[in-house]
Amino acid sequence: MPTTRETIVAALLIRLQPLSALVLRDEVLPERIPPAGLIILRDGQPGEPEVTLSPLRYHYQHRAELEVVIQAGTDRASAFDSLIAAIGTTLEADRTLGGLCDWVEPEAPASVDLPIEGAAALKAAVITVALHYTTTGPLA
Repeated sequence: MPTTRETIVAALLIRLQPLSALVLRDEVLPERIPPAGLIILRDGQPGEPEVTLSPLRYHYQHRAELEVVIQAGTDRASAFDSLIAAIGTTLEADRTLGGLCDWVEPEAPASVDLPIEGAAALKAAVITVALHYTTTGPLA
């Protein structure tokens, strides 16, 4: 039986799958970026939980990361902005991932242009997604 953490991160991955970009989990950056872009979900860190004692519960603000990459021609900035907006719309549509967690909160992306020798530059960003959830134990 998967842990609460794994269940929630897997639900986040499933939630992102319908986007036009290729969505991967914990993969290395491929040599070629699909025309619609690429999103790599990194599991991130659960951090230190707040603990309540009666009943014993661990309240996490898990920080997963989405690496968003676009490699397109002259419309790169527009394609990147559209993909970021689509991610936001997707996450806002169900802030509890079907009731699996208390709240999903993406942070604003910090974008960067990455030059590639002999190819069009990549436009990339990391979006931290805070996943608020409660478990009965640190390994549950």
